[in-house]
Amino acid sequence: MTDWADPGYESYLPAGTILSQMSAALVVTDPLGNLLYANPFATRLFGFPADGKLLGQPVLSLAFTGADARRAAELAQQVLRGRDGDGTFAVMRGDGSRVFVRAEAMPLRHPSGSIDGIVIIARETSRLSSRRERDRIALLDRIGEQLSGSLELSMTLRQVAETLVPQFADHCLIDLIQGDKLVRRVQTNAGGWTPPPGSWAKVGEPVRYPEGHFCQQAMAQLDTVLVENLAEIQPTRAPSPGSLAAAEEVGLCSVVAAPLVARGELLGVMSLALSRLTRRHEQFYDADDRDFLSAVASRVAVAIDNALLFEEERRTALAFQTSLLPQDLPALDGLDVACRYVPAKPLETHGQGIQTQVGGDWYDIIPLSAGRVGIVIGDVEGRGARAAAVMGQLRAALRAFAQDDKPPAEILRKLDDWCRTLGPATARPDGSLSPDPPIVSCTYLVYDAWARTLSFSNAGHDAPLLIVGGEVGELEMEHKGVLLGVRGKGLPGLPTYREETRYLPAGSALVLFTDGLTDRRHRPDGLGTYSEDDARLMLHQAVHRVAHGDVEEIAQAAEDAVPGDIDDDMAIVAIRTSPVDLASWEGTFPAEPIKVSEARRLAEATFQSWGMEPEQVALTCLLVSEVVTNVVLHTATTRAPRHSLALEVAGAAAQATPGLMAGWAPAGLAEDGPGAAGKTFSLRLRRGRDAVWVEVFDNDMRLPRIRSAAETDEGGRGLYLVDQLATRWGSRPTPDGKAVWFEMPIRHDPVG
Repeated sequence: MTDWADPGYESYLPAGTILSQMSAALVVTDPLGNLLYANPFATRLFGFPADGKLLGQPVLSLAFTGADARRAAELAQQVLRGRDGDGTFAVMRGDGSRVFVRAEAMPLRHPSGSIDGIVIIARETSRLSSRRERDRIALLDRIGEQLSGSLELSMTLRQVAETLVPQFADHCLIDLIQGDKLVRRVQTNAGGWTPPPGSWAKVGEPVRYPEGHFCQQAMAQLDTVLVENLAEIQPTRAPSPGSLAAAEEVGLCSVVAAPLVARGELLGVMSLALSRLTRRHEQFYDADDRDFLSAVASRVAVAIDNALLFEEERRTALAFQTSLLPQDLPALDGLDVACRYVPAKPLETHGQGIQTQVGGDWYDIIPLSAGRVGIVIGDVEGRGARAAAVMGQLRAALRAFAQDDKPPAEILRKLDDWCRTLGPATARPDGSLSPDPPIVSCTYLVYDAWARTLSFSNAGHDAPLLIVGGEVGELEMEHKGVLLGVRGKGLPGLPTYREETRYLPAGSALVLFTDGLTDRRHRPDGLGTYSEDDARLMLHQAVHRVAHGDVEEIAQAAEDAVPGDIDDDMAIVAIRTSPVDLASWEGTFPAEPIKVSEARRLAEATFQSWGMEPEQVALTCLLVSEVVTNVVLHTATTRAPRHSLALEVAGAAAQATPGLMAGWAPAGLAEDGPGAAGKTFSLRLRRGRDAVWVEVFDNDMRLPRIRSAAETDEGGRGLYLVDQLATRWGSRPTPDGKAVWFEMPIRHDPVG
C-alpha cells in the first residue's frame, strides 16, 4: 500500500505531472491579466497555441469577446480586491468554434499577503456536467443572453448555430416556414464538414420531410422528438436517398428534433444530431438531453419570432425612409455626385437591437436656375418613424424654398421658421402632449459649375471634407450656425444664419456626411468605442487614399472608413467638380432698343459656334429677343409712352428676325415701360451637355410674371411664349437687381 504521507512520494507525482494530467483548465495571470501559465487542458479548452507564444499577452481579450470580455474583466477586478468569483462564459476559440465554460477565479497571494495575480480554474459545461441544476440554469441564461444580443434574423440564426455546434451537437439544422413551404435557413456542421451535393438541402432551398420523419413528427405533435439511436429505427425515413446516404456516410447516430413555436404559432423545426465528426463521452442523446434541448428550442423560437417581427418593422420603416430620399440623381453639368444612405444595424454589443435604426438623416440634389445645383445634407434629431416623417417634410419644404432661388441663408431661416411652427409641447384635448419642435442640423450649398463658386449656409452641421490636389482638409466655415428648431424652444440672443462663398478649384471634391459616420462607434473587438477624433482621423485617411478616384470610390471609402456597426443612420454625399471649364459667353449692353438686335446677333453666333442645329438656334434666339426686349422696357430711367417704346423695341428686334417677329407684339411684363437712359443689361449664355441656359441681368428689382393679354393688347405675350417654348424659365433676385433665365434643350453630342 502506498504511504501517501511519505515525503518521497512527491518524486513520483511532481507538480508538473499533476497539472498536465488534471481534467480541468488551470490559468495563471499577473495583476494586469497577462498570461503567465496555462496547463495543457487549458490550452485545448481555450484553443491557445501549444507553442506558448501567448505568454505575456492579455488572456481575457484572447479568450473572451463582447459582453463576456467585459464580464470577465469585472470578475478579475473583483478577485484583485481579494474576493473569489465564478461565472459561465462563452469562449471563442481560434478555429472559430464556441464553447461554454464554468470558471472559478481566486487571488494568487504573495507570502506577504499582497495579491500578485489571478488563478482561474475552468471546465467545459458539457452535457455530463450540465445535468447539475446550477450549471443547467447558468447555461440556459447564457444561451438566452447570446440569442437576445441581436434582432436581425440572420445574426440570430448564426448565434443559434454557434451556441449549439459543436458543444451540444455535431449538426444543427433550422428550417423555417415561408408561405406554404419549409425552407432551410441554417445548416452548421462540426469540423467544417459539408454534405455531398444533392444530399442535404442547402440554405435557401425548400425541404420536405416524409411522413414519420422525426422532424415531421415534431412539427405535427408540437413536441420535442428524441431518437436515441438511429440504427434501431427500421426503416429509416429521409427526405431523399441522397440525404440518407450522407447521414450514413457521416455516421449520424442520435437526433433531437424540436418544433419552434412562439405565441402559439409554428415557425419551423430545429434538429440537432450527433455523429462521428467529434469524439464525445457519450455518443447518444438521452431523456435529460431532450428536456434540456427542448428548453433551448423554446428560447430559440422566441428569438426567431422577435427577429422576424423586428425585420418586418425594420423593412417597413426603411421603405418609408428611403421613399423620402431621392430615388434617382439628376444629370448635372460640371459636377459628379455619389450619395449613400446607410441605416444603423441592430447592435449585439450594447443593446441597441430593439430600435428600427432608421432615422432622420437625409440628402438632396436640387437642379436650380442656369445650371446651378443645390446640395443639401441634414440630420433630424431622434430615430424612428417621426424622425423620418419630419425629414420628409423638411426635404419637401427645402425643395419648395429652393425653387425661388433665394440665398442659402434665407432658405435656412425659412426652414427654421417651419420648425418653430410645430411649437413647444402643448396639451392636446385628450390630455396628451404634442411633440417638441424638431431639432435639425443642416447645410445648404449652391454650386455654380461655370463660375466654380460654392455659396452655403450652415445650421450646426459638421463641416464637409474638402479635397484639393489630392490633399484632404475641411471646408472652411466661419459660421457654425444654430441648429434648426432651437429658436422654437425660446432661447434668446441666438445668431442669425450667414452666407459664405468659396471658390472650388477644377477637379476638387467635397465629402458631406452626417454624424452617424463619426459618432461613438463600438470597436469590433468589443473593447470600448472609437472617439470622434479617432473616427475623423480614420475618415481623413480613408478619403486621402482615394483622393484621386471618382466620386463613387470616395463615397464608398467614407462609408467604410470607420470599422464596426453604426448605432445611428448616416448619409454621405460626395461631389467632384469638372476638371475643364464649361462653355459660356457674357456681354453687357446699354439698355437701348437698338441693342436688342445686337444681343440677338451675338447670341446667334455663340450658339452656332457651340454646334447647335439651325432650327434650335433660331428658336432660342427668338426667346433671347423676348427676354432682352422685356429688360430694355423696364431698365430705363425716364418714362416714355408705353406703345411708342414697345413698338420701337419690337421694330429693332424685328429687323434682326423679320420672319419670326412678324405678326405679334413683344412682351411687356409691367406695362409701365420707361425709356432707356444710362442703364445697362447683361446677357449670359451657358452651354451644358443637354441644354443651353440664357440669363439676362438688370438692375430692376421687380420680378416678372406672366399676364393674360387681351386680344387688343399690343404686348403682354412675350413671357407666355417663353413659357410655352422653353424647357424651364424663371427669375431670381440678385444683389443689385434681378436675373431672368430660361433653359432650352439641345439634341446632339456636346462640343467645346
